[in-house]
Amino acid sequence: MTARSARTSRNCGRALVVRWLAVVTLAALTACTSAPPPKPSSRPPPEGSLVREGSRWVPVAWQDLPGWHADQPRAAWPALVQGCQRPAPGWTLLCANAQQRPPRTDAEMRDWLMRNLQPYRVESHEGATSGLITGYYEPVIAARRVPAGPFRVALYAPPPDLATRRPYWTREQIDSLPAAQASLRGREIAWVADPLDALVLQIQGSGRLRITEPDGRERTVRLAFAGHNDRPYRSIGRWLIDQGELQAGQASWPAIKDWARRNPARLDELLWANPRYVFFREETLPDPSVGPRGAQGVPLTPGRSIAVDPRSVPYGAPVWIDTTEPLSSAPLRRLVLAQDTGSAIVGAVRADYFWGWEGDAAEQAGRMRQPLRMWVLWPRP
Repeated sequence: MTARSARTSRNCGRALVVRWLAVVTLAALTACTSAPPPKPSSRPPPEGSLVREGSRWVPVAWQDLPGWHADQPRAAWPALVQGCQRPAPGWTLLCANAQQRPPRTDAEMRDWLMRNLQPYRVESHEGATSGLITGYYEPVIAARRVPAGPFRVALYAPPPDLATRRPYWTREQIDSLPAAQASLRGREIAWVADPLDALVLQIQGSGRLRITEPDGRERTVRLAFAGHNDRPYRSIGRWLIDQGELQAGQASWPAIKDWARRNPARLDELLWANPRYVFFREETLPDPSVGPRGAQGVPLTPGRSIAVDPRSVPYGAPVWIDTTEPLSSAPLRRLVLAQDTGSAIVGAVRADYFWGWEGDAAEQAGRMRQPLRMWVLWPRP
């Protein structure tokens, strides 16, 4: 989720410093759509292919992987080792071998992969080899433990009646009905200053709070996905477009925040356009360098973890991706690990690239929406 965890149930995903310099484009805002599973093709798969529920894998030679010798694959080693905490089927012995003899150089890492694994091109059952890659990140937002000044927007732990009231109250009802508010009383984790910041946390599925305690101490904690109200996700960017308030190419987070600033009387209307509401659990953050947990149950590694459709690619699998940098023609070809999923990540050749939480992670995640090709690296038969 887990981290964008919604991973398995992530609101739209998404492991997530929201700086409102960030450009979170309509790609991210409208990503929560689902596609029907591919229909099996009547033609048989190529010889040696492996057929999965959501894809088929076609064996290829290592030289068929674009940019294979240009990457620095040892940078993916931490993600691979994390994944070995919960190895994919068929990976137990390889994981044991990998942990006993970690590679010292990129060349050693590449040699280990080529000796032990077979690359397979991922394609749909109909043979389509290209798909879509988007990006996600882990927001970092200022918060207070008790409401004070502008910090009046609550983030909640799951209410006691969440499991028995299905579906649960909508976002509008939570904000306006006394009965809904009573069911959440005492479940407040913290307060943030901007309801759109709260919404970003819910969309990403997890995030970090730089929280000020009542005694003035400041510390950073993580909020992890803990459930939602069983209501459908609706994009507020799409709502603004449908209302004629923004053009499709303008629906970035800065544009949405600017619209909200200019239309304060319609802010609730904007927020209530998305009935889904996400609840969190607070986790300590003893090591700020460790990412949120994905659907595989292991921490995500910035730039080396992706979310996938597990019907197409199993958690823990090394994947070679061929795409470009956001808003650029510069190639982005590298080894990553399938360690997460999300409700919008559906299809054979579909991935969500985890950018992390520092630097330009928010901007890069918001810009990312490019064509993708991918290859699974799997233990030899």
